Amino acid sequence: MTDARETATEAAPAPVPLLDPREGIPPVTASPEALADIVAAFATGTGPVAVDAERASGYRYGQRAYLVQLRRAGAGTALIDPVGCPDLSSLGAALNGTEWVLHAATQDLPCLEETGMRPARLFDTELAGRLAGFARVGLGAMVESVLGYTLEKGHSAVDWSTRPLPEPWLRYATLDVELLVDLRDALEEELAAQGKLDWALQEFAAIAAAPAPPPRVDPWRRTSGMHKVRRRRQIGVVRDLWLLRDRIARERDVSPGRVLTDAAIVAAALELPPNSHALAALPGFGHRMGRRQLDQWQAAIDHVRALPERELPQPGPAYTGPPPPRAWADKDPAAAARLSAARAAVSALAEELNLPQENLITPDTVRRLCWDPPSEASAASVAQILSGLGARAWQVEQVTPLLTAALAVQAPAT
Repeated sequence: MTDARETATEAAPAPVPLLDPREGIPPVTASPEALADIVAAFATGTGPVAVDAERASGYRYGQRAYLVQLRRAGAGTALIDPVGCPDLSSLGAALNGTEWVLHAATQDLPCLEETGMRPARLFDTELAGRLAGFARVGLGAMVESVLGYTLEKGHSAVDWSTRPLPEPWLRYATLDVELLVDLRDALEEELAAQGKLDWALQEFAAIAAAPAPPPRVDPWRRTSGMHKVRRRRQIGVVRDLWLLRDRIARERDVSPGRVLTDAAIVAAALELPPNSHALAALPGFGHRMGRRQLDQWQAAIDHVRALPERELPQPGPAYTGPPPPRAWADKDPAAAARLSAARAAVSALAEELNLPQENLITPDTVRRLCWDPPSEASAASVAQILSGLGARAWQVEQVTPLLTAALAVQAPAT
């Protein structure tokens, strides 16, 4: 079996910097009339279409696309401004049935779907790299190790809502799709050589068919540093400050972190300042924050301070899954023994197959199976549970024998 990690590290010619697109930087399409020309060109193109999107994470509210890049044989490269052309459903329809090539598809698909574009088939070059055993799977690293070119990645975190977009940014965006189909073809060959192409195709099909995730329940509970907040009234402050920040950020169309940092929310929750003067002394509420802003944050804190106990949030959300593994030895020693055996077996098989453990089978799936195993741990019952938990057919085939054996492991005698 080919080891892609070894292949990537063998002596090879120095990579060639990719400085300019083959056909130059295309004009940015920002009107319905120009979009119609792009739709016609890509409808008559051939083969897969490379697709990428740029967001303004850290600058704007939400994860909408501010630039969409496409490249297809016979059509060339297109740069589309979703601000000027918010509805790209006509382009999505023109590409119906065409395989999309994306890098880290799950990052870009939600914002592309907002524009009316959704692939029926896709090839994810990042996921392909993981399955093929590459240690570094960023686009730049993959292009360099597989194709021998270096991409300039200096503009990945810029504010893509900027208008007009500077030429160096547009060059970077154009180059991001320049070699994506070439990378796809090389990775397909590598996966086929390793006997993993069908595995990859199953993974890609699962991504393309996956429904949009439901909205998170109590998203404020994901505030960074939340683990420091223990008392219910303090938790209520995190909730109310987070919700106020989210409303302000949405109204201003700025990243919530630019309105108020998570660290500031947690600091206010822990201190419960009695007034705006005390609030101003906390990290994140410094001298550059105006009195009116301080007063609105303090009002939210005061509101929580006045709430009756019954209206305060509980310390943690309801959770129906197994407890944290660190607690298993005390709660259920037999389950802890099963989990230990299963983890060791999955780790060994992942190493043998030269792919990350989490791509072989998700850790959460292993935990759920080991915590609540079938009454009779047969290969058929284990396979049924794995499929019900979302494992793909290739994963079920690979891990069922070893997980069935792990479920038979007994807890050590005390």
